[in-house]
Amino acid sequence: MSATRRAAPRIGFLAQVDHSALTEGIQLFVTADELGYDVGYVRTRHLQDALSSPLQFLAVAGQYARRIQLGTAVIPLRFENAGRLAEDLATADLLLGGRLRPGLGSGYSAHDAMYMRAFGALADDRADHVDRVLADMLSFLEGEIVSSADAHIEGVEQGTSLQVQPQSEGLRARIAYGAAGPERAAKAGRDGLGLQLATMVPDDGSGRSFETLQLEVLEAYREASREEGHGEGHVMVSRQMIPVAQESDLERYVSLIPRERAAAPAVLAEHKGEEIGGHRAVFSEVVIDTPGVVAQALVADAVVQQADEICLTLPFGATPAEQRTVLETFGQQVLPHLVTAII
Repeated sequence: MSATRRAAPRIGFLAQVDHSALTEGIQLFVTADELGYDVGYVRTRHLQDALSSPLQFLAVAGQYARRIQLGTAVIPLRFENAGRLAEDLATADLLLGGRLRPGLGSGYSAHDAMYMRAFGALADDRADHVDRVLADMLSFLEGEIVSSADAHIEGVEQGTSLQVQPQSEGLRARIAYGAAGPERAAKAGRDGLGLQLATMVPDDGSGRSFETLQLEVLEAYREASREEGHGEGHVMVSRQMIPVAQESDLERYVSLIPRERAAAPAVLAEHKGEEIGGHRAVFSEVVIDTPGVVAQALVADAVVQQADEICLTLPFGATPAEQRTVLETFGQQVLPHLVTAII
C-alpha cells in the first residue's frame, strides 16, 4: 500500500437491497458486522425495486448490527430538499449512535424526464440545483439559524432562534460526495467532504486507462482538500472483486456481470458504454477468481493504494444468499491477504 498512508484502510461493502428483500438485507449487515467489516453501504434508486429511502433502512439495520458503521453510496441530491434531508440525516445518525456515513451525489441527469411526475421538474440547471441543495444542507447541519419563532409556535418563546432539528454532533465531518470527474472531486475537497469513488469514470476521449483517469480524480480531491486546510481528506474506493472458493461458483457470478470474461486470470476487461449521465464511461476491471488472486489485484491497484477505505461492491442482481457468500468469502479469505500486504 501507499508509503504515505498513516493507518491501514477501512474495509467496507456496498450492497443493493431490494424492497422485496428488506429482511434479508438487514441480515446481510448483521453478517458483515460479525465478520468485522468497518462499514456497510447501500445504493439509492428511485422508481425501481431498490432502496428509495435508505436512511430508514439503515436506521433499522443499525438496531441489529450494533457495531458496524452504515452509509449510502449515494443519495442523489437531484430529488432532495435540503431541509428535509438534513432532518432525516441527523435523525438517522442519532438513532445509530453516530455511526452514519452519508454519501451524496448528483442524480440521473440523462433521463430526468421520467422522474418529473413523481419528483417535480427542476427550476434551473441540474448542477446548480444540486450545488444549492448541498450547500444549504451542509449549512443546516452546521447549525445555521434559519428563522426566529413567532407568536404561534407552541412551547417556544417568541423571538427564539430556530435551527433545522435535530442536530447531530460530528455528522458533518462524516459526509462524503460521490464524484466521477476531477472538477466535482475538487469541489468535494474544498467543501471538506469525503470522496467516494465508484467503479466507473467519464470517458474523456483520451484513451487513458480507468486507473489513470481515476487517479486524476483522486489527486484533484487531495490537492483541493489540502489547499482549503482540510488535510488529505478521506477517500473511499469501490471495486467489484468476487472471490470464489470453488470452480463451480465461477460461472454463476460471471453471469451477473454484463461483460466478457477474459482468459486468465478471470479478469473482466475494461469496457465503455452510455453509463454516466448519458455520456460514455470507462469501467474498472472486475476480478472473479480465487481469494488470493482477488487480493493480489487489489494490492496492485494504484487507486486502491492511495485510498483510506476499500469498499467491496457486491454483485448487483445476486440473490441475498449469493451476496452473503461473497461477503463471507471476502471477509474470511481475502482480508487476511490484504492485512499481510499492508503490514
